[in-house]
Amino acid sequence: MANIKSAEKRARIAVKRTLRNKTHKSRLRTAIKRFHTDLLKGDKEQAAASLRNAYKVIDTVAAKGIIHKNAAARKKSRLTKRFNKAM
Repeated sequence: MANIKSAEKRARIAVKRTLRNKTHKSRLRTAIKRFHTDLLKGDKEQAAASLRNAYKVIDTVAAKGIIHKNAAARKKSRLTKRFNKAM
């Protein structure tokens, strides 16, 4: 463990940020899973709505710097490909 006061503070901040990042990544994975389940059901309108929601979550997470912007673009591209292929 850290001995210096500033290092102790940085460790506390790192724990808070890790927890915050974990929640955002969880939201991201949930949105993508919802899109996949809606796509498997075959409901085009529901899948389109969940795709828009997934886009929104991906863009938010990328804007916060939790995932890289290229990773966000790759995820959106793959989701769009699956949507177009299924419909």
